[in-house]
Formats: sequence, structure tokens, C-alpha cells
Amino acid sequence: MVRRSYTAVLEKNLVLTRRFETEPYEVPWASEARFFVRVLDPPGCSLLLRAQISPDGLTWCDECPEPVATGGVALFSFALRDFGHWLRLQCEIVPPEVPVSRSQARVMIYLALKE
Repeated sequence: MVRRSYTAVLEKNLVLTRRFETEPYEVPWASEARFFVRVLDPPGCSLLLRAQISPDGLTWCDECPEPVATGGVALFSFALRDFGHWLRLQCEIVPPEVPVSRSQARVMIYLALKE
């Protein structure tokens, strides 16, 4: 039997200047999820990423206590299991105290799901 899978492009060419959350995505059928974050510009920009889960798509809690740092790589990914019905990704630039004119990143965010 072939497992059902789906990849959603959550953000395309998003200019990130501060903390940002993707739109909620309802995924009760999926047993596995993987976020992909591609930093298009500037090269070497590091982000803090935090997966968030929700029972209803309205109220959110962090899936893990600490955010994941991308470490300046151009494409970063992490997997999730046992996440319930709703997912979203929270992103922010590292370090956040850099002036806004110098702390921008253009990113693409994907969510790959598998049954």
C-alpha cells in the first residue's frame, strides 16, 4: 500500500524582519511532518525556529521547550511526530537585537506530511 503524502508551500519569498508565525495548517490525517526552511538571502543568515501545535487552530503551545537554530545553512529541516491536529512554525532572526535594516532574511517555508 502506498502511503499518502503532501507538501505545502507555507511561505514563498517571505521577507522576515521580526518574529513571524506561519498560517495554521490542519493535518489530523498525518502521522509524520517535516518543516523545511530555505534561506534565500542573505547567505549565512541564522534563524530560530519553533514548531507549535494546537488542538483547535486558535490557541498554541510550543512543541518543544527550546527553539532550533539553523546555524546559517541555506536549507534546514526537522521532523515531528505525535503532534495532534494543527501545526505552524514560528521563526525569528538571530540575533534579534540587530537593527532592522540589517536583520532581514528572505525565506521559503515548506511543510511535508506523510500518513
